[in-house]
Amino acid sequence: MDDTAESGADVSDLMDDLEALEAHVESDAGREAVEEAMQTVSELRDGGGTFGRVIRGFDRADAAEAALGSALFAIPMVVEGGTLDIGVYVASHVWTFLGTVLATVALVYAILYVAEIQDVRVKDPILGLVPRRLAGVVAISLAVTALLFTAWGQVDWTADPWVSACVVAVAWAPTAVGAALGDIVPGS
Repeated sequence: MDDTAESGADVSDLMDDLEALEAHVESDAGREAVEEAMQTVSELRDGGGTFGRVIRGFDRADAAEAALGSALFAIPMVVEGGTLDIGVYVASHVWTFLGTVLATVALVYAILYVAEIQDVRVKDPILGLVPRRLAGVVAISLAVTALLFTAWGQVDWTADPWVSACVVAVAWAPTAVGAALGDIVPGS
């Protein structure tokens, strides 16, 4: 048995090493070569099935997966009357609205980066801080939720925008979970 098998090293460890190397390479050609090696590692990893892939970046395919996942979770929320009741309650308790929004973002972050359902890597964060995948999943799921609730007449933004925002926030929590899972489970 070789040292790699004995040490338990895997493709994720190789990806970590390549990312560390990428940070130290100064030439454009060198960075491009490291990026190509990382792409090759990702493709090798992809042969192992849906789970266990290394996911980097956030592209149109990821956005479409997030939209589909959020729609699958939003549709039951639109037709369920309890969502409206909870939204009205949240509208009368401002702190629950803020807590719902913060908890939703934290839950999406946890699914993407903490739960290790997949090996999700941050690539080119927005302003060097916000992961593109997190921002994309949060924005897409919120947009899908607001669109469905508005289109199906479950909220009236002109009559009572605050209650409408609270109803959407309540439904957005599970919708965002669906978007996060829809994005990373296919593993692209």
